[in-house]
Amino acid sequence: MSYLIKAGITVGVLLVSAVMAYGIVLSAPSPKQVEPEEVATTIRIQTITKQSVRLQVRSQGNVEPLTESPLIPEVSGKVRWVSPKLVAGGYVEADEMLLEIDDRDYQSLVARSDAALARASAEDEHARFELERLQELVKRQLTSQSTLEGALRSQRIAGATLEEAKVNLTQARRDLQRTKVRAPYNGLVRSKQVDQGQFVARGTPIASIYSADTVEVRLPLADSQLEFLNLPLGQRGAIAPADQANVILSTQYGGQFYEWPGKLVRTEAEIDARSRMVNAVVRVDNDRTADQPPLPVGLFVHAEIEGRQFENIVVLPRAAIRNQTQVLVVDEDNRLRYRDVQLLRFDRDQVFILGGLQADEMVNLSPIQTVIDGMRVNPNIP
Repeated sequence: MSYLIKAGITVGVLLVSAVMAYGIVLSAPSPKQVEPEEVATTIRIQTITKQSVRLQVRSQGNVEPLTESPLIPEVSGKVRWVSPKLVAGGYVEADEMLLEIDDRDYQSLVARSDAALARASAEDEHARFELERLQELVKRQLTSQSTLEGALRSQRIAGATLEEAKVNLTQARRDLQRTKVRAPYNGLVRSKQVDQGQFVARGTPIASIYSADTVEVRLPLADSQLEFLNLPLGQRGAIAPADQANVILSTQYGGQFYEWPGKLVRTEAEIDARSRMVNAVVRVDNDRTADQPPLPVGLFVHAEIEGRQFENIVVLPRAAIRNQTQVLVVDEDNRLRYRDVQLLRFDRDQVFILGGLQADEMVNLSPIQTVIDGMRVNPNIP
């Protein structure tokens, strides 16, 4: 009986405690409902402005001479004198004597040709006099017609011999002049293969020189670069002066930076079979670069070719592009929206956009890791 009483008391206490706890819960004040605030991410933006842009096409190449010639003697003989300028790297001026061949044999040939001319002139004079005399005798019927014809033949032979003697004398004098080998133009000596006392044969190269006044640079261009150059359709070979693009060649040499202006004068019709590129040729007139040292042959230079001009172009940093063809635009509610754009070209750290953006729109420049379309931002113009 006592066990039942204790159990009843325990159950009663538990029931009373449960009722009191429930009452306390019902009488407690309700918590306030707090709406979570959307955090706006601060970003850097750029306001869109459209502009006119002239694109640049970049390439690089080695400087080569416009004119290069082997120096070849036109007569044979022993070298009697060599100019001290006829060395690799020596500068020579046009018509400057570089080498002299022993001319004694050629002087003798001129003397013999001169004597042969005097003899032929005397024979021609005698033949003409004899022909005139026989013509007079024929008129008087004092000699036969056959004798006159023989005199006419002799006069023609003498005249031909005289002309041949004149040609031989001219040739002998020309060969005598050719014993002095002269520079064909202002230039530099690339190499030399002759020394004093050496016998040189006619037609054998003895040196190589090139013009230093005008040089060229061959620039390889890819097909994707050609579309940005203002070249006429179907251009082959030389470009008309009015269509020649301006080019700036530059290099860092000896701790100093140099620039030379040039012109794009032609394109080579043949496409390189290995690189699939077309070579464009830039020409530089060293006589017009007074404020700079002449552009030396063999120098490796970088080139910036003036390309086509485009209107209504948007220029943005390269980092503004997302997913290769999209940008993040800030709408009127300061929310980010993905926008597809039409790309014209990437150039170093910039991208040129042809379409898809309007003036005064704001484009995100910040490198946000996770972007949700429609997320709120706090735009900040740097």
